[in-house]
Amino acid sequence: MTAYSELAGRFGRISALSNAIGILQWDTAAMMPKGAAASRSESMALLQVLRHGMVTDPAMGDLLEEAETATELGAWERANLREIRRLLTVETALPADLVSASSKAVSICEMTWRQARADSDFASLLPSLSEVLALQREIGAIKGERLGLDAYDALLNDYEPGGRSAEIDVLFDDLASFLPAFTEEVLTVQARRPADPPLEGPFPVETQKALGVRFMTALGYDFERGRLDVSTHPFCGGADQDVRITTRYDEADFTSALMGVLHETGHALYEQGRPQGWLSQPVGHARGMSVHESQSLLIEMQACRSRAFMGFAGPLMRDAFGGSGPAWDEDAMWRRSTRVSRGFIRVDADEVTYPAHVILRYRLERAMIAGELPLAELPAAWNDGMRRLLGVTPPNDRVGCLQDIHWPSGGWGYFPTYTLGAMTAAQLFDAALRADPEILPAIGRGDFAPLVGWLRANVHAHGSLHETGDLLTLATGRTLDAEIFKSHLRRRYLEEA
Repeated sequence: MTAYSELAGRFGRISALSNAIGILQWDTAAMMPKGAAASRSESMALLQVLRHGMVTDPAMGDLLEEAETATELGAWERANLREIRRLLTVETALPADLVSASSKAVSICEMTWRQARADSDFASLLPSLSEVLALQREIGAIKGERLGLDAYDALLNDYEPGGRSAEIDVLFDDLASFLPAFTEEVLTVQARRPADPPLEGPFPVETQKALGVRFMTALGYDFERGRLDVSTHPFCGGADQDVRITTRYDEADFTSALMGVLHETGHALYEQGRPQGWLSQPVGHARGMSVHESQSLLIEMQACRSRAFMGFAGPLMRDAFGGSGPAWDEDAMWRRSTRVSRGFIRVDADEVTYPAHVILRYRLERAMIAGELPLAELPAAWNDGMRRLLGVTPPNDRVGCLQDIHWPSGGWGYFPTYTLGAMTAAQLFDAALRADPEILPAIGRGDFAPLVGWLRANVHAHGSLHETGDLLTLATGRTLDAEIFKSHLRRRYLEEA
């Protein structure tokens, strides 16, 4: 057995354990009774430590060094070694007791967050979230020392390999200067139109779920390798061949759950489309979270808020809920699906105001990791940022700083990938339409095969074969270009409106 094959075999076993962890994480969020939280945190911590121990086994480094000298390896094997080295560099920096402590703290904090969010009680979350933050600072500092980065960039690197806050600052500062005036212009255009009548519920949950399943099927989601469930915060998770998504329902507004389903289906299509022969290897993983978010936002925002999509979806929505009258007119439904408003909730935000939600979180989490913002002052800083960036002030913490699960679940450094993903989605969709002008007409008929086929060939099937910038350049002919995202916004919200 060669050093490379031994290394690949070990990562096959690590992948099997990671899949078990993924299913337990899904169960924790979607199905686990509250009373199981303590024992689940112990189980999760043990599994995380076992996985960490497998990755950081000293033999792994020796095998990697030997494998890197082999001359007979192909491009995929070479890229796999690159990704293994990236992983070992940061994993071997962390002591096992820190991995265990972080896992336990996150498990406890997630469950505490669910009740705190329901009660709009930030004070009840503060002790457990303080522990999570302290551990994330420690993890970031240790990884940063190994990588030659500050703590925040080291955490960001876990979600966006090679991503740096200095580059993100330039992009986000540009958007922060563009969006306020643009938002005002869009709101002015909207105000000139007569208000479209609202859709009147109630909209039964079972009907909403059936409609979501109908659209998931049209998009190509494989229900033989996944399922749809309910959770407090919608997400996509599970295992390599068991890709599960969740949403949350509101009987007064079916569009929120439906768009959540479409968004998470975009993530799931990426997971189900990764290269089958490499699923157990690091090179077979998704290429960072900005690319992952681009897949969900491409489906939800670019494709499923297009006029073409509404031509297909509008009649199905109307029939599902027995709707009639002007409120169910396809043009009215499209205008509602692209309506811009300043709101409190990120996951319900339109694509014009959404970047402001992300920029706020990015700036706050950087400040907290750096120790510049005490956690106890987060609610006030959040409300002040919402006022400055979006012109609204949350009436309570439930719709303010408690709305997202990311920080309680240890996802520090994740937030900027949402807006990087939105920009990437616009660029990929633009390239897809230029490559195949039949994509939009096909969507209008409910045929997503041309679009998903292009994504399979240009994104999904590549896994982590290429670095993020190289993948985007190969797919679109250029590196990330914010002007494509801005042009998309101008076209949809000013020209088509």
